[in-house]
Amino acid sequence: MRSPELRQLRYFIAVAEELNFTDAAGRLGIAQQSLSQQINVLERVLGVRLFDRDTRGTRLTEVGLLFLPEARAVVERTAEAISTVQRAARGEVGTLRVAFLASTANHLLPPVVRRFRQRYPDIELRAEDVSIADLVTGLRSGRYDAGFTRPPLVDGLASRTLIVERLCAVLPAGHPLAARENLKLSDLADEPWVLTERGSWPPWHEKDDHDFREAGFEPRVARRASSVQDLLGLVAAGAGVTRLPESSRSLRRSGVEFVPLLDERTHTEVVWLPEARKPALRRLLEVVTELAATTDLTESG
Repeated sequence: MRSPELRQLRYFIAVAEELNFTDAAGRLGIAQQSLSQQINVLERVLGVRLFDRDTRGTRLTEVGLLFLPEARAVVERTAEAISTVQRAARGEVGTLRVAFLASTANHLLPPVVRRFRQRYPDIELRAEDVSIADLVTGLRSGRYDAGFTRPPLVDGLASRTLIVERLCAVLPAGHPLAARENLKLSDLADEPWVLTERGSWPPWHEKDDHDFREAGFEPRVARRASSVQDLLGLVAAGAGVTRLPESSRSLRRSGVEFVPLLDERTHTEVVWLPEARKPALRRLLEVVTELAATTDLTESG
């Protein structure tokens, strides 16, 4: 069965509202003869008479009265669908799945989520706290559209630096070195260390190994932990010292002291697959880049 064309529904609505073919044709910007022909075609397609036309004028039939709200609904829904598609193409609607490390969540995620939701309320931002290995695997598999993490990572990911901050020695409260204005990594050579599991992310541990060798020692590892929060808990308990970004101090307010390490910096980055073409991802990258340029993201959580 042939279906009515969208333009025929628009023509029908115009005539139904004007109840005058001449006025409706002027409103639509078409010839009255063309309008009459299209209404006739519509009536044939539907197999019903929509208008009564006589010397007294044009009137909707009973069927036409019933059809009018249905026609309007179809036209309005079509306009909504077109608008949604166009907005999706501009990256204004949709869903973004974002992975982040717990160590970046407190200071970075709140301002990003706030700004993004203010600007793009129709994009659903789903954020998940994951391990670095799961973040990279999820990006490669398409489970996540973007991630907030720290280098070094692996080849094949695009990245943009958002934060550059100091690395700090994290010491138990009251430690003799905690009163120093800054430290060198070599100052901690004789201390017991608490570090993350070596298998958690090999590139990170390879960098740590390199840094320790450059400082002239191999750390005496007293305990290993699975998260930054656990490392801080172990330091607070006096199990050893560790090295973390300065923003990690927001994860624990007592029992530990952060002392900057001379000439040591770390980055927080947003990462994504370079071949990703999701329009909403472009909007997220715009927002986080703008925030990074105008806001101290290590203090804004």
